[in-house]
Amino acid sequence: MITRYALFEGKVKDGQTEAFRRDVIETVLPKWKAFPGALDVRVSFAEKRDDGAPEFPMILAINYRDMAAVNAALASPARAESRAATEAVLSRYFEGRIHHHVTIANEFPLSTD
Repeated sequence: MITRYALFEGKVKDGQTEAFRRDVIETVLPKWKAFPGALDVRVSFAEKRDDGAPEFPMILAINYRDMAAVNAALASPARAESRAATEAVLSRYFEGRIHHHVTIANEFPLSTD
């Protein structure tokens, strides 16, 4: 399985946390769930950060079957729609940047020997 993460590093503008979360759930998340081949889409919000650690107020993760599904999703019109929705929300509430990471989870059968 392949997981593509978008890490939102920075901070939500003062007093905007609840509005930001609501807008992400109601506006952004449905657009990312429309990605073709997406098996699971989830978002997590940080409650607080450790002293000295980067601040990631939000992490978006999308699971795909394989890299072919990732590439098809990234080439689809759904990508432009999801980016536009995300950028609209970010411009209202967020100060920071986004990092994208792709991880590959390899599954190995366990031997019973």
